[in-house]
Amino acid sequence: MTSISPETQSVPTDDLGSLVVQSWRGTTPDGDVPYLLVCSLGDGQGGPEATSKAVEQLLTSAGLPPGEGLVHATQRPSLPVSLLVVPGSAVLNVQHLKSQFVPPESWLEAVAELGFAYLIFATRPWPAGAEPGDVETLSAFTSDEEAMASSAHVVLPARSLRT
Repeated sequence: MTSISPETQSVPTDDLGSLVVQSWRGTTPDGDVPYLLVCSLGDGQGGPEATSKAVEQLLTSAGLPPGEGLVHATQRPSLPVSLLVVPGSAVLNVQHLKSQFVPPESWLEAVAELGFAYLIFATRPWPAGAEPGDVETLSAFTSDEEAMASSAHVVLPARSLRT
């Protein structure tokens, strides 16, 4: 579930459309990494092109201009991006957007082990007609150099509730 705070005045929220968060655990040469992909379905009021512009505007206003390269959130404490992980679920906040999602157990284990997730916030909408979560589409999307170059990439520390 994604909600948008009314304070998001500088971003045309009608053009953002439906945002989806997809989580998976990927293997890299450095070991397993918990990934998050956030993208729109391109169903905003102005269509996919307006969606891309609205997402770019949102990311830029959050201090994450697309194409900037890898951002380490711990080096930018004022960055309005956070990840809260609790047993069985997680909440991603990006400026005034809040998305609660249920990641796979393997993702939760990787986050617990590493203490962070690798966030990719794409300006390009998810392919039309493809179901979010489809493994083949996800692989193709995240392998697309152009899509990744126009995304924001953040190493995001995972926080948890303390009792």
